Amino acid sequence: MNPEPAIGMALPERHHHCDVVQQMLYNASLWNGHRIHFDMPYATEVEGYPGLVVAGPLLGDWLHQIVDEWLGDAGMITGIEYSNRVAAFVGETVTAGGTVTQYDPEKGSLTLEVFVKNDRDEVLAPGIITAQLQR
Repeated sequence: MNPEPAIGMALPERHHHCDVVQQMLYNASLWNGHRIHFDMPYATEVEGYPGLVVAGPLLGDWLHQIVDEWLGDAGMITGIEYSNRVAAFVGETVTAGGTVTQYDPEKGSLTLEVFVKNDRDEVLAPGIITAQLQR
């Protein structure tokens, strides 16, 4: 992490593109058998989605990853809260990012507002991550 954090500082954004293979492997690792994630006819014809739905926890992992990569060895995540608000679909490219909203330089504590958004600029998963810098 370079330079020193400041309130309002934006994290470098990262783009993610979930394909069918990543979707299958991710859901298999979670033992997530919900058919909206792997059965296209079920997802579209029964549930009414336009495609296979990306697993919500994967969005949370991308939120975690954007902050973890930004911190590097300079600190660690101490808490994460997020909510899946809008579905992401296999084949879409989504963007993860965030902004520093609180920073205490003496304690080294940080709070960041984070997001995953789609190419229509809809926030799919907003969240708050807290972190602690190494002192």
